[in-house]
Amino acid sequence: MALVTTKEMFQKAYDGGYAIGAFNVNNMEIVQGITEAAGELKSPVILQVSKGARAYANHTYLVKLVEAAVAENNIPIALHLDHGPDFETCKSCIDGGFTSVMIDASHYDFEKNIEITKQVVEYAHERGVVVEAELGKLAGVEDDVKVAADDAMYTQPDEVQEFVERTGVDSLAIAIGTSHGAFKFKPGQKPQLRFDILDEITKRIPQFPIVLHGASSVSQEYVQIIQKNGGNLADAIGIPEDMLRQAARSAVCKINIDSDLRLAMTAGVREVLYNNPAAFDPREYLKVGRSYVKELVKHKITDVLGSEQKA
Repeated sequence: MALVTTKEMFQKAYDGGYAIGAFNVNNMEIVQGITEAAGELKSPVILQVSKGARAYANHTYLVKLVEAAVAENNIPIALHLDHGPDFETCKSCIDGGFTSVMIDASHYDFEKNIEITKQVVEYAHERGVVVEAELGKLAGVEDDVKVAADDAMYTQPDEVQEFVERTGVDSLAIAIGTSHGAFKFKPGQKPQLRFDILDEITKRIPQFPIVLHGASSVSQEYVQIIQKNGGNLADAIGIPEDMLRQAARSAVCKINIDSDLRLAMTAGVREVLYNNPAAFDPREYLKVGRSYVKELVKHKITDVLGSEQKA
């Protein structure tokens, strides 16, 4: 099976009332953990790469790792650029084997966002690649995406139809209360997704794939392992999984998960090194980190996304 686009994935997810997990990848162990979990559960999956991941691991290495995962697992896998900051980055990924790209021009005004997004869409569609864009601003920090809470903006439902029609984009990331990073909210603050905004957007663009960014739940299981082994993540707060399950049953076809993966990998590595300070074989501590990533992804697929047996 070759890499696929997200087009058929999203149509099936919309019709079936579930969502596809879009998991950020940075190295071999994370790719393996994600795809082994998805393969065993017969779930389609999106492996997504940020600008920071490309700078860290090199575009070619990441593409080849994902191609290896495709060869090893008989499931639909899409390779997606997460938060492409400009046309040039999107073009590089399109030309370099990605089947899906996100252009994030949400920090510009409405007309500029449309202009840049349309440019990417035209180039991508000519080459059989699909495009995600963003309308609204999510708070938080993730790689090069840094938006202060005071600058965050909910997506305006009255803008979505015009944006989709004028750009020709294939899916839309919206801001309804999620936030990037593990430290999404202040201690004591209750996360709340604006399902009223989601419902209004769905009315404006029916049958259109919606994407949630910043949707890690910040698993307390892994937070506790990290803290037990010398870390400090006491203020890490994520999105409650019952809200994500509700979103997955609606028009949301893609849910992005990054911070949870980092927590799982870090928990495994820290546990090994804290309990055995003399350990020096990366195969030993990365193996545990990989197993925690796999465990986490299985949980997300079965208990949050609902995408098992949908490959």
